Amino acid sequence: MKGYYFITDSGLSRNGSEYDIRCAIKENVRVIQYREKEASTGRMFQEAREYGRICRESGKAVAFIVNDRLDIALASDADGVHIGQDDMPCAVARKLLGPGKIIGVTVHSVEEALRAAVEGADYVATSPVFPTETKKDAGRASGTGLVSDIKKNTSLPVVAIGGIKYENARAVIQAGADMICAISAVVADGDPCLAIRRFQEMYL
Repeated sequence: MKGYYFITDSGLSRNGSEYDIRCAIKENVRVIQYREKEASTGRMFQEAREYGRICRESGKAVAFIVNDRLDIALASDADGVHIGQDDMPCAVARKLLGPGKIIGVTVHSVEEALRAAVEGADYVATSPVFPTETKKDAGRASGTGLVSDIKKNTSLPVVAIGGIKYENARAVIQAGADMICAISAVVADGDPCLAIRRFQEMYL
């Protein structure tokens, strides 16, 4: 896992989530996460099923992940799920999903990262790295130090999310982030393909 990590945001997107996803695939993003907080379960299922199909039929090595909703991930046959500390425990999610699916866990400390590793997580995400308005309940920013600390203490890939922009992305990568996500800097841009490409090029 290296490079830009894409998360949908239908509220911020200027072009629509499907367009954004197709841009992410075009720019060789390895992980696409569907995150939708406001939609009904029925709409989420339909969108997850369609977006997952787009990813599978792209011919690219891209994993389609559903945020929070294990039921939607299972029903849409997604490649995995991303959960937070207030969601279903990772160990339970792993039992329900089985060994072949991907599980990502948002963590706010080294201890949470270590627990996620023991419980079967495939990667962890530190959030928020910097102050952010995209996720209202993100909590206090941890800075790049937590990224470095987790990398020193676990072998799991680390995704950095929250308040990341072009101006500070390199510092996050230098801290050890295997992948970075900058939601508003991409989906709110008039050319999300170019925006993603600029982040991807930071890993070259």
